[in-house]
Amino acid sequence: MIDVLLDALIDSLKVLGVTFILYIILSFFEDKLVDVLKKHKKTSPILGSAIGLIPQCGISVVASDLYLKEHITMGTIFAVFFACSDEALPILFASGEKALYAIPLLILKFILGFTFGYLIDLFIKKELVQEELEDVHVGCCHHEIDHEESKIKEHLLHPLIHSLKIFAYVLIVNIIFGTIVFLVGEDNILTFLNQATYVTPIVASMVGLIPNCASSVLLTELFTLGGLPFGALFTGLCCNAGLGLIYMLKRRKNWKDILLIIGLLLLTSIISGYAIIGTMNLIG
Repeated sequence: MIDVLLDALIDSLKVLGVTFILYIILSFFEDKLVDVLKKHKKTSPILGSAIGLIPQCGISVVASDLYLKEHITMGTIFAVFFACSDEALPILFASGEKALYAIPLLILKFILGFTFGYLIDLFIKKELVQEELEDVHVGCCHHEIDHEESKIKEHLLHPLIHSLKIFAYVLIVNIIFGTIVFLVGEDNILTFLNQATYVTPIVASMVGLIPNCASSVLLTELFTLGGLPFGALFTGLCCNAGLGLIYMLKRRKNWKDILLIIGLLLLTSIISGYAIIGTMNLIG
């Protein structure tokens, strides 16, 4: 049992190092990336899909604010949400042998994100407001960022706090999963998961909709530990819009549109996940 705790701690410390460095880098570029969405209307679903790939939950919040103020289309906000992976990428990069899965994850999210986005805009058209926005600065885990904050706080303290929270989530998941494997046995768990492969995308989609960093951490950790197939991970992470959805729901505007976006996220994510599982079964 001591080995379980030690392995969980070592794996979690690896994630802490990667996330801290990554979030320091991203803290310098978030505002510039959001400005791109405002200025390029015709290509906004493609840009939204690209920006959504960046593991920074504040981006989905600001994109949500742009949508609620009618400065970007439904297809664009969908592309941002669909491409969003929240904390998955840093964990995948630190996972060792499964780090390569980040490549197909990013490629598929990007292509499907803007493809579905353009299709949505093709059928759902709305006039956009052209006036200037007041800037919304929302960082990780709901903290607000003021331009007057010291550079140390903005570019070092916030990334450190965020990384420590992710470290805590990962450590808890690793300890729980490691304990289950220790008590139940790895072979028994793998047998159960192989029998339940075609149910996992639906379960993952429900987890992915939870508007919290912990949901993407849980999904990714289960995948790296062998508890989820890649198709189910893809489904869950495509439903995982960071804090964007909860921000939209809190504003209590355009309820029908918000519910439609959630429904479209679920539908496209589940279909995509099953398609990936089916394709991988045919190949291998």
